[in-house]
Amino acid sequence: MGPASGFRQSRRDLIIGGLAATVLAGPAMAQGVSGFAANRSGSGTASHAAFDALLARRARNSRDGVVRVDYAGWKASAADRAALTAYIAALSRLNPLSLTRPEQFAFWANLYNAVTIDVVLDNWPVRSIRDIRSGIRPGPWRRRLVTISGVELTLDDMEHNILRKGWSDPRVHYAVNCASISCPNLPLRALRGATLGPALDELARAYVNTPRAVRFDGNVLVVSSIYEWYAADFGGSDARVIAHLARHADEPLKSRLQAATRIGRDAYDWSINATAGS
Repeated sequence: MGPASGFRQSRRDLIIGGLAATVLAGPAMAQGVSGFAANRSGSGTASHAAFDALLARRARNSRDGVVRVDYAGWKASAADRAALTAYIAALSRLNPLSLTRPEQFAFWANLYNAVTIDVVLDNWPVRSIRDIRSGIRPGPWRRRLVTISGVELTLDDMEHNILRKGWSDPRVHYAVNCASISCPNLPLRALRGATLGPALDELARAYVNTPRAVRFDGNVLVVSSIYEWYAADFGGSDARVIAHLARHADEPLKSRLQAATRIGRDAYDWSINATAGS
């Protein structure tokens, strides 16, 4: 079942569920996408154990430091496809505003990553996620793929209109994975609100200390295009982007960054983050 049709089914389940489901969906539905970015919260938590189990079976670190996904094996497994669909459907039945703020961040990041995997599986095999189009645009990011509290959302909505706007934390970029080699790694374990801060710091360190994120070509500082596209999130200037990178870098990279004054160029590899043989 394709992503869109599966998530529409879960929306019907909410309606069939009656008054309780309607009450949960009401506030977010009235406010639209912007309501999810508001600094509002409850005391709830969400379960991500099902996603953990899938990641343990289908994602792994590779020698080059990239977390790669066995898309071919995942697509061939009816059980694992059904489990991913069920996990996304379970999240779609929650009102994220009933969760604590850290749990909301984890909810959106995990949902983004799960939906991205589902879209790739639905279109597998592909050489790049950009081969999956939103109309004439490369990439699936503008497709409406999931419904949360009555609001149909795109991947762009989740990343840019909810996570980036709602938290204004540059570590958002280390939490979401776009199924590409140059992207920060897909977390091998779903994020949780209770351990969110340390987990985001670890994801930042893991990425910054790879040549996919930062390297020197002679004396020229080369960075991932993420730091160019979203420079404002990292401070808005070369000096502030470099300071961000140095804060998460290990030696000897840290010292080289502290001595750098400008970014020479940026680069990005959109190849799919698939395991060998997928």
